[in-house]
Amino acid sequence: MSHGSMNAASVVNRLLHNKIHKPKTLQFNAKELTNSILENLNSGHLRKAVSILFNSPVPFSFSLYTRLFQLCKARQAIVEARKVESHLVSFCSNPPLFLLNRAIETYGRCGCLRDARELFDEMPQRDGGSWNAMIVAYTQCGCPEKALVMFFHMNMLGVSANEVTFASALGSCAALLAIVMSRQIHGMIVKCGFSGNVILESSLVDVYGKCRVMSDARRMFDEIQNPSAISWNVIVRRYLEMGREREAVYMFFEMIRANAKPLHFTVSNSLVACSRIAAMFEGLQIHGLVIKSNIEGDEVVLCSLIYMYVKCGELESACRIFDLPSSKNMINWTCMVSGYSLNGRTQKARELFNEMPERSVISWNAMLAGYTRSFQWEQALDFVFLIQKESKDIDYVTLGLILNVCAGLSDVELGKQVHCFIYRHGFYSNLFIGNALLDMYGKCGNLKSARVWFCEMSHWRDSVSWNALLTSYSRHGLSEEAMMMFWEMQGETMPSKFTFGTLLSTCANIFALEPGRQIHGFMIRHDYEIDVVIRGALVDMYSKCRCLDYAFKVFEEATSRDMILWNSMILGCCHNRRGEGVLELFGLMEKEGVKPDHITFQGILLACISEGRVELGTQYFNSMSTRYCVIPRLEHYECMIELYGRLGNSSWI
Repeated sequence: MSHGSMNAASVVNRLLHNKIHKPKTLQFNAKELTNSILENLNSGHLRKAVSILFNSPVPFSFSLYTRLFQLCKARQAIVEARKVESHLVSFCSNPPLFLLNRAIETYGRCGCLRDARELFDEMPQRDGGSWNAMIVAYTQCGCPEKALVMFFHMNMLGVSANEVTFASALGSCAALLAIVMSRQIHGMIVKCGFSGNVILESSLVDVYGKCRVMSDARRMFDEIQNPSAISWNVIVRRYLEMGREREAVYMFFEMIRANAKPLHFTVSNSLVACSRIAAMFEGLQIHGLVIKSNIEGDEVVLCSLIYMYVKCGELESACRIFDLPSSKNMINWTCMVSGYSLNGRTQKARELFNEMPERSVISWNAMLAGYTRSFQWEQALDFVFLIQKESKDIDYVTLGLILNVCAGLSDVELGKQVHCFIYRHGFYSNLFIGNALLDMYGKCGNLKSARVWFCEMSHWRDSVSWNALLTSYSRHGLSEEAMMMFWEMQGETMPSKFTFGTLLSTCANIFALEPGRQIHGFMIRHDYEIDVVIRGALVDMYSKCRCLDYAFKVFEEATSRDMILWNSMILGCCHNRRGEGVLELFGLMEKEGVKPDHITFQGILLACISEGRVELGTQYFNSMSTRYCVIPRLEHYECMIELYGRLGNSSWI
């Protein structure tokens, strides 16, 4: 058997059959050999040191074996670890348990679970450390199920677990999102008297957070008498991952008030939380803390600061940080390109992109996304050709953006070429790509291809897929087909509020009151959120279907009204020839402090036409620019011409 193929399965066999190396030479000086091994270890020559030990027919001190196992574990040197274990069992008839446990730990750290388990199974005796080493090995190697099976087996045999065992078991529960087992282990920790152990309490906070039970995570955190920096980092991180950014920021500042020194990752997580909710004031405070704590040089913190300022629209502040000498890495560079792109400053973004010394697929996507968001389709298409020429890194996001470009240009032939590329390179089963293809075909007016592709997606499509096709039908005036699809949709997936927005618009286009009322009732029965956008769609639908009383009822039930909702109600009154209602609504709108826009004034002028109020219409028209700072558009002049012309005031025209 070669040295490289040795494994722990031979341990007990060698012990039982007393397979001991035969000495090549009768006289060996163990002390000289030990000194030689130590010299090589001190010089960093682990392989040579182990080779000397393996070829020496004499036993060595247990402390030397311990050191060798530690070094093999640190360097993940599996061949050397096997040699050390082989020599140990060959020259020691009854190796101490702690050394065999170190061997299991080393095998586990090297990812050789088979060696670790075979050694564990063949051990004549085991202690708590043996079980702990094996459980840790399973946890580290990504086998949480086996780790938990071993943990509960250990518990059944009455072997006492220590804090490391419990921490490993909780880590496995977190990996499996096993909330029931987590609670059981929590009970064992309390029963075994480990309450107050900050490491285990932090692990419990972590596992409850990962299992999305933040109430228990927070309760457990509040029970920690002296939270460590790691404890604070865990609670901030879990709130952030749960999308509860305000709580994450709050806990960070609680940490500062408690005079705890935050880890760099905690600072970074809190900045990410600020960026997601545009909490500029809190972000500035954290930036001040970063300067005060002298951690501006940390790469992760700098990246998070740039990201926070970019997301809050403070590009100049982000640029000042980016200009620091330690900030010029690819991640920050990409973040700046993305920031300028998303704020419509594509020229500046492109200048930065061209200066990048190296680029990733994310960098290319950020620049392309900037062009598509700004509807700069020609520039986007040129950039697509540049990607094709200079970059081989294309992912599903790139393809989705390219399909957006095809849709923006209404270039269905180019879209079909992209579709072929998707098939050839195995992206066709990606849901994001599938929905982008649906959207592209729909916007290009190729509804037949959209429907065919929709049917091909039958095994993995979702509510977004249905919405894309419904929107395409509605956009091209096929309102009846859109309504039929809605009833089909319910047999496969629950509609989203975006679905209802499209359908209500469809009902308004074909004046379909009854289907519109059914959709409204469906939303109420199934507890859908009727936000300001849906409420506006309902007002528009009821108004166009000549059911103005329902429209007013929906409007009045709104807890908050934006400009779109006010305009929907005003235009609804115009559509139903209720000019006086328009003027009353405008008066109420002014009382609530809502500033009118050009659509509002179009509705007011139409109301003046229907009511024959020439002088009032003239007053409102003149006040547009003087009082409300709204520049009259072509439609406003057309309204005034109609107002004067209808009432025989040609001299006014």
